[in-house]
Amino acid sequence: MEKNQYIVALEIGSSKIVGAIAEKTPSGYLSVTHLQEERHVNSVRYGIVQNVENIKSSVNRILKNLESMVDGRITQVYMGVSGRSLHSIVSEVNRSVDNTEPITNELIDRIIHDATSTPIRNHDTVDIVPRAYYVDKQETLNPVGTFGSSIKIKVNLIVAKPSLKLNLNRVMSFGVPVKDYIVTPLAVGEQILSDSDRELGCMLVDMGAETTTVTIYKNKALIYLSTLPLGGRNLTRDVMNGKNVLEETAENVKKNINNPLDPGNVSNVVIEGVSARDAANYISARTGEIIANINQQLADAGISANDIQSIVLIGGSAHLGGLQQKIEDTIKVKVRKGQNPFGLNILPPDINRMEYIEVFSLLAKAAEMIEPGENCVELNKYADGPTFEGPQRPVRDDSDNKPERPVRNPAPRPTRPSRWDRIRKQLSNLMSEDEPSEDDQ
Repeated sequence: MEKNQYIVALEIGSSKIVGAIAEKTPSGYLSVTHLQEERHVNSVRYGIVQNVENIKSSVNRILKNLESMVDGRITQVYMGVSGRSLHSIVSEVNRSVDNTEPITNELIDRIIHDATSTPIRNHDTVDIVPRAYYVDKQETLNPVGTFGSSIKIKVNLIVAKPSLKLNLNRVMSFGVPVKDYIVTPLAVGEQILSDSDRELGCMLVDMGAETTTVTIYKNKALIYLSTLPLGGRNLTRDVMNGKNVLEETAENVKKNINNPLDPGNVSNVVIEGVSARDAANYISARTGEIIANINQQLADAGISANDIQSIVLIGGSAHLGGLQQKIEDTIKVKVRKGQNPFGLNILPPDINRMEYIEVFSLLAKAAEMIEPGENCVELNKYADGPTFEGPQRPVRDDSDNKPERPVRNPAPRPTRPSRWDRIRKQLSNLMSEDEPSEDDQ
């Protein structure tokens, strides 16, 4: 009988680390069962681990807490990859082929592998995403099984600075291996965008604490990915530096302004010693810069706002009051908030929140990748039934109607009395109006 599989995913961000466990049934039903997080400051900058030992300790604690919750031992994890240096590069490979033989998956794999044969200076390739196929110069969605004399494959190489994965490996050096690295923005795009989003044109904007990742899809394919070194913490620090207050105070002020992106309509109240209108001016100016950079990504991808039908906004900083409307007014494209992956059952209601959309998407993607019978958790095993090693239960001595008393070393259980002995004892009990002994039951 097939058993449920347990999947563990980790996402290390600029402001928090999140680990979660999902359970997958043999029929494919996927449920998130447990989640743990730890907040941190300055140990990760722009999505890249800086203080390896601090993050290693946090990850170790998260995994230990998850182990206690699931009553088992975590043996491997799926790790999300994101950060400032993560971006896409387009690569093309052309090959002449024998037109008497159909194009096979093996041929496609070899050609895609050739696309990564040329090293990219100061960068590692962390994933390869096919973008378009051309057989005899005609674009096709799936070239396998077709015939032609030439084939061209256009792919997106997802690359990053070597330090990105190197430090993730160092973080996991305490003994739990990484089963696979998953590019977080790609996992999110696959899990929360619809087929029509990717076909008609969609820009996924993940606005985090220190980075904003822009992923663009068109004609069902990824066409662009870039990570900007700007995020919600930039807004907070502008208020902090401009008003000479602590970062915690500036963050609270930012969160308590209903719509800081419309300073003219912000009430001139004071929040923790800071003028709300002054803070809104700082926040609005920096947000305008971030939105201008997001808009520029369309041009960098070689398309315009007319080529996409929607913008999907996610990330911890996506909840800034007025941000959705501000992006829509600036880029002139309909904006909506992203939702957690469809078909993913999030059991504990207290963790069913949009701030965990990245780790939920990693779990859903890992559930597609994991092999049958494979597991990320080894459950603890116990012997069937309880065992007792202490003193035996006290026995009653009814031979002369004395009250029950515990004994230190109880004698072996007496042999079953004869029929005559049982009758005699019953008569004795009736005469004394005593309760029947254990021997009579």
